[in-house]
Amino acid sequence: MSEGGKTFFGHPWGLATLFGTEMWERFSWYGLRAILATFMAASPAVGGLGMTEETAQAVVGVYGALIYLVALPGGWVADRILGARRSVFWGGFVIMLGHISMAVPVRGPAFVALGLLLIIVGTGLLKPNISVMVGKLYRDDEDARRDSGFSLFYLGINLGAFFAPIVVGWLAADNRWHLGFGAAAVGMALGLLQYVLGRENLRGVGDRPGEPLTPGERTRVLRLMLLCAALAALALGVWAASGTFTLDGFTLVVTVIILAVPIVYFSYVMYGPHGLSDDERSRMKAYIWLFVAAAIFWMIYDLAPSKLLFFAQNNTDLTLFGVQIQAATTQAFNPLFIMIFVPFFAALWLKLGNRVSTPQKFAFALIMIGLSFVVMSVAAKLAESGRVSVWWLVLVYLIQVFGELSLSPVGLSVTTKLAPQAFKGQMLGVWFIAVSVGDAVGGQTGRLSRVMPDTAYYLVLAAMAIVAGIALLLFVRRLREMMAEHHVPSVPPIR
Repeated sequence: MSEGGKTFFGHPWGLATLFGTEMWERFSWYGLRAILATFMAASPAVGGLGMTEETAQAVVGVYGALIYLVALPGGWVADRILGARRSVFWGGFVIMLGHISMAVPVRGPAFVALGLLLIIVGTGLLKPNISVMVGKLYRDDEDARRDSGFSLFYLGINLGAFFAPIVVGWLAADNRWHLGFGAAAVGMALGLLQYVLGRENLRGVGDRPGEPLTPGERTRVLRLMLLCAALAALALGVWAASGTFTLDGFTLVVTVIILAVPIVYFSYVMYGPHGLSDDERSRMKAYIWLFVAAAIFWMIYDLAPSKLLFFAQNNTDLTLFGVQIQAATTQAFNPLFIMIFVPFFAALWLKLGNRVSTPQKFAFALIMIGLSFVVMSVAAKLAESGRVSVWWLVLVYLIQVFGELSLSPVGLSVTTKLAPQAFKGQMLGVWFIAVSVGDAVGGQTGRLSRVMPDTAYYLVLAAMAIVAGIALLLFVRRLREMMAEHHVPSVPPIR
């Protein structure tokens, strides 16, 4: 729904409200992410949790995986219970409480675990629904204007992602962990304040659920939720009482569950009684290939806040243009390169048109992410003799962004294009499950570091990505036939 009067760069002023809310929410998310792994691995003597780096990597991986996985139920809650506007508010409020819990200066993991759980739940409510609200600011016949509005919205995401590691990393320096976590809480509070003050600018967008539950359905849903929570608590209690519970074991179990989600879902879509046509079944088979490729990509790409962060801390001379920086600051390289190169890649894909297919873009992305870890292997080898220049990480992130801008922008588009008619709405959430799977498995790859040197670790993951990319290239013609692909529009990436 468009509006007259005051505008935000030619767009409805409600976009300014959502732009600021999302920018500050991403500030809180990327700020926490920039210091979480190093906090967990730091000695309790300096306020950390004393985990091994491998365990911290697994926890960060599962945490990131759950953040993307809960987008599915979060969208459902908005559609059936709260509506998008209230879902975003309560999601932001719960996120803020999570960061406050993280900031409590008490030793031990209790408040940390509570904080991460609250952030996961809150992000599930906020993240998918604020994007829905952006789209609803425009009329159905304003496709071009809506695309432009989303581009501005994504700029807010990357601005928050860029400044967060710099600010939070500086505040958390010298083991001031909880000051850094507090900054993330303040960021989310500022986003909430802007959201509340700008409510009138939204003009009713997202006020009501699209398909509210009946009273009977509400009762059944509440019972099911309580039953699931009780069963989960019982299972954890029994596991803990057995004396065999470990954090490594817990992250492995969660990873297996996350891996099972797409397997069950795709089996349900392909073999359930949905009346899929032969063309729909063929497109879904092609999509599964792309889903696996995306999961492999994110498995490596999202090691930035764990494995690469530890490399920055332990093996890098953190001096950039003569200025000393924090290890967390290296997490700002990625969003900076995204903001620089998004216009270039958007123009490139427009010029190439359908001469470059979706499988080819995915293959290029896999090869790029693989090459970035070849570079990391070289850097790790040089680091055996002493700290290496931080420019090695700059190069790694630059190569990775070339890969991301070849895969992420077309992911949602191709998901919509290949989805069977009966699953059009659900399939948008499935794309984020690929990120979830990649994050969870990537966290578990830290176990390889216990049996091989880092040079080999990086090369093993690089080989997986490059081989997968070559496999996609070999089957491009077959995949295009299965997809009936002619042209897939390119949109800015959303993380």
